[in-house]
Amino acid sequence: MTVTLRPYQTDLKRDIYAAWSSGARNVLAVAATGSGKTTVFSSVIHDHNGPSIAIAHRHELVGQISLALARNGIRHRIIGQPALIRDCVASHIEHTGRSYYNAVGACGVASVDTLVKMPTDTPWFNTVTLWVQDECHHLLSKTKWGTAASLFPNALGLGVTATPVRADGLGLGRHADGLMDTMVFAPSMRDLIDDGYLTDYRIFAPPSDLDLSDVGISAGGDYSPDPLRKAVRQSHIVGDVVQHYIRIAAGKLGVTFCTDVESASDVAAAFRQAGVPAETVSAKTPPAVRAAILRRFANGEIKQLTNCDLFSEGFDLPALEVVSMARPTQSFGLFCQQFGRALRIMDSKSHALIIDHVGNVMRHGLPDAAREWSLDRRERRSRGTPDDVIPVRVCPACTGVYERAEHGLTCPYCGVKVEPAGRSLPAQVDGDLYELDADTLAQMRGAIDAPPASHPDMLIQKSINARHRERGDAQADLRAAMAEWGGRRSADTDTATVRRLQREFFVTFGIDVLSAQALGRAEAVTLTERVRG
Repeated sequence: MTVTLRPYQTDLKRDIYAAWSSGARNVLAVAATGSGKTTVFSSVIHDHNGPSIAIAHRHELVGQISLALARNGIRHRIIGQPALIRDCVASHIEHTGRSYYNAVGACGVASVDTLVKMPTDTPWFNTVTLWVQDECHHLLSKTKWGTAASLFPNALGLGVTATPVRADGLGLGRHADGLMDTMVFAPSMRDLIDDGYLTDYRIFAPPSDLDLSDVGISAGGDYSPDPLRKAVRQSHIVGDVVQHYIRIAAGKLGVTFCTDVESASDVAAAFRQAGVPAETVSAKTPPAVRAAILRRFANGEIKQLTNCDLFSEGFDLPALEVVSMARPTQSFGLFCQQFGRALRIMDSKSHALIIDHVGNVMRHGLPDAAREWSLDRRERRSRGTPDDVIPVRVCPACTGVYERAEHGLTCPYCGVKVEPAGRSLPAQVDGDLYELDADTLAQMRGAIDAPPASHPDMLIQKSINARHRERGDAQADLRAAMAEWGGRRSADTDTATVRRLQREFFVTFGIDVLSAQALGRAEAVTLTERVRG
């Protein structure tokens, strides 16, 4: 009994083996939330010739990984308390018809916390030749996840994650702060959506009175928990979540991500008071109770699950239709994990609904935008929006969120057009030159074509001409860079038009294409470096 891999999962598995063959000891496989990372690493374990260990990054996920191995026909030991073993065996029988538990199996499953409490001289550790860790963006050499990996000195390593990036800026590479030697990649979230493996989405960002100005950033790079909880409690988010779920997604299966268990309980109570069946699930919920709640949710008896981070990473939920964000985060990884919960395909779902009450989309941009991943350290996130975030706009009528460069001033959902403050500056219309009035365009083109100034003094005139030539050379270089940029963007998207590229250039670089061509030498050189970078 083995699970059949999709073509892109087979390709990812092949790339993992190729990386090991090329000399990498620990390989990081990057694949979008909902794309089947657990399925891939279970298949790798199935084919491995020798003892192996699958390491869950949280105790609550041991059963989920154990079931994935069972579905691949892998008999395995479960390292944990007897109650955990009983729960795993019951899950095997429920989903596959038999138990795959083997107390002396070559493959083992354990949580990080269980492994690091075991004696370091346990003989089995030295026999293991493959370790796998889920959600391995946690895996740093000096953390418990790194300690767990180091227990297996003779093993190759495989880590999987959707987001190989940390809010604290630490790098996952062996040369930085982690243990990984190289990365391999599945298709991007957008590619999987376009190919029909994940569902597309719509985002709504209703107005909120949440004030984060007094909430600091912790050493881990995210909002400080206690001030964050206080800020959320002083807002009207609880009522907003219920109100806008009923307005936008009434009757659909949804999950709400909250800052803490108490807030999650409050939101669930508010849902029930409004006639929406809801339950709260946390790490403290007994496994049998949690399983019963998830069954009722999958059957549609419960419409809303509220939680505090339990479902953010790794947890295999039934297919959702809507995610409500009531937990602000500075972590792009956590944002993507939450967002991706709703992208699994299900019958009759044309698209997922994301209701963002806390500005996460404005903070991080769209989760399926193209990004470059690295194992290096990077600058820690600040409160500001990173340079690589593609700007979005919130429709004032329907609260839908859309990419500014793609749709300009017109909402693609309800058709309402945002009227600019004026048309005498490109900034008023996101650099869309088609929206500018004729006089403004004439002035801008005149600035581009302006000849060098004249002066009666011959020496001064020579100096003016020299500076004009220098500016012309810098401008020629800039225009070549802009043309290269436009060519790349045209190749990257099927919807590239001159108008769209004008808007995208403006929202990316903060200047419209005509004004850029009127810059002085120094400014042109600086912009050229940014465009080519």
